[in-house]
Amino acid sequence: MWPPLPDTHALSVLALTVLALFLFTRERIPLETSSLMILVALAVGFELFPYEGPGGTVHATNFFYGFGHEALVAVCGLMIAGQGLVRTGALEPVGRVLARAWSVSPWFSLLATLIVGAVLSAFVNNTPIVVLLLPILISVSLRAKMSASAMLMPMGLATLVGGMGTTIGTSTNLLVVAVAADMGLPRFQMFDFLLPAAIAGGIGILYLWLIAPRLLPERQTRLADTSPRIFTAQLHIPEDSFAAGKTLVQLSEKAGGPLNVKRIQRGAGVYITPLPDVTLQAGDQLWVADTPDRLKELEQVSGAKLYSGEQAIDEEHPLAEADQQLAELVITPGSLLEQYTLEQARFAERYQLVPLAIHRAGRTLAATEETRNTELLAGDVLLVQGPREQIAEIKRRGNLLVLDATTDLPFTRKAPIALTIMAAIVLAAAFGVLPIAISATVGALLMVLSGCLDWRDVGRALSAQVILIVVASLALGLALMKTGGAEYLAHFFVAAAADLPSWAQIGGLILMMAVLTNIVSNNAAAVIGTPIAISIAQQLGLPAEPFVLAVLFGANMSYATPMAYKTNLLVMNAGGYTFMDFVRVGVPLTIIMWLAFSWLLPLLYGL
Repeated sequence: MWPPLPDTHALSVLALTVLALFLFTRERIPLETSSLMILVALAVGFELFPYEGPGGTVHATNFFYGFGHEALVAVCGLMIAGQGLVRTGALEPVGRVLARAWSVSPWFSLLATLIVGAVLSAFVNNTPIVVLLLPILISVSLRAKMSASAMLMPMGLATLVGGMGTTIGTSTNLLVVAVAADMGLPRFQMFDFLLPAAIAGGIGILYLWLIAPRLLPERQTRLADTSPRIFTAQLHIPEDSFAAGKTLVQLSEKAGGPLNVKRIQRGAGVYITPLPDVTLQAGDQLWVADTPDRLKELEQVSGAKLYSGEQAIDEEHPLAEADQQLAELVITPGSLLEQYTLEQARFAERYQLVPLAIHRAGRTLAATEETRNTELLAGDVLLVQGPREQIAEIKRRGNLLVLDATTDLPFTRKAPIALTIMAAIVLAAAFGVLPIAISATVGALLMVLSGCLDWRDVGRALSAQVILIVVASLALGLALMKTGGAEYLAHFFVAAAADLPSWAQIGGLILMMAVLTNIVSNNAAAVIGTPIAISIAQQLGLPAEPFVLAVLFGANMSYATPMAYKTNLLVMNAGGYTFMDFVRVGVPLTIIMWLAFSWLLPLLYGL
């Protein structure tokens, strides 16, 4: 029997939930903006139209409690602690061992990489794990002259599989556990659901090792061939040239586009600022930076002569730029460049590197004036050119992920301290000494006090997107519970699944969450799904724990689309994958994990 319609407040919250899920899928609207819109709509709506429910009055300020919720505190603490591991290079020894193993047996080394990535992700946010392994796998593929595309996606998905294993493996796990505890369920301890996660995860790892690489077509992971290098050359202006007596604007018009003139030398030691209206004279030397084709074209139309140092450029003496490297820089979550344009970040001045191309979502854009004003997103890859020492310095700082891996990852004397602090966070929570929210906060403070991080690093570690989506999701979950919206949705599920066996009921809930998490935020799916799952269990008269775990595992199955999880975007752009590559590999993995959990949860919980 289908349930009667709930009251106006519940219907409004259900409509707002649908709107939220729609907004979370809009790429043009930042997730932070969507989350804040939903939060404001809830607060204003309940302030203007108060709600008196069975549990008392719902105040508008109740929806802000997510900012102080223990789950958010734990997520932020773990993000900061994870940043400490990245900044100190504390996981580098693991990477070195894996890199050496690849030279012995690539096939079994891939399995070892998948297992290590999965195990580490059960205790550390998987973003630093992916950041650690990406340059290693790309470097290995270059040395072995093999495609990295067969390795990068399986590695990224393995970290998602491993994150299911403990309460701190992902922010999704922390949220589900915290919301369930808020609703009166016994709190899950760190390893309470490790057994089903390990069994299903083991099957998933075997798929990622044996089958997934064969499903992936070879993709071009290097950007070096997509955009030519930039060279700086001298343009010597003789008396009979077109350029003599012309302004830079006139010369640019003749060349068919803007010129990147670094400086103008007029006589020994005399330099003139290259303003647009400067009139060029015979004997001037223009220092121009551009591609070889553009420089040769400029030479022809201007009637001047190109030199590299004291040597005229010709077929026997081509352009050359000493001590220059091409490198690929990945914009990681929390990076200094995320959500800035190249112009706003003053990229060239700050890093002394020339941006050549931007790689995003399977396409490559030359770094023209238009793309220099394109907002950079997490997962974008920049192809840059610059001095060897400058690229090495960026690697040492660890603020940007460099994919060419020509030098070692950063490793400092603070690394053992960072590892000790992270181990203490995990052990204190695992043995019940401190709740994870407190141990993670203490660990974050110790990272700063010990010098593993400074406060600028802490600011970069905290993601406004994660914070706001968590708060907005918690607010929606609260509204669904207080107004009866969650119970109404649970009635629908029960009406459709009441006559089905327990494995089908659990499987239906997992599948619903798995589909939702690949379309919207996994945190939103988890927080909205948890109260619904508990209501379903109560109406069926069954224990709530397996239904809550169905939400937890289903919301973690962010395998089938690149936008489902931030590390998917990192892997997508680094590996040159397309959207359909994720569908080709991620959908079978989702089906495997869905079937495994649909069998394991009823079996282990006696349903």
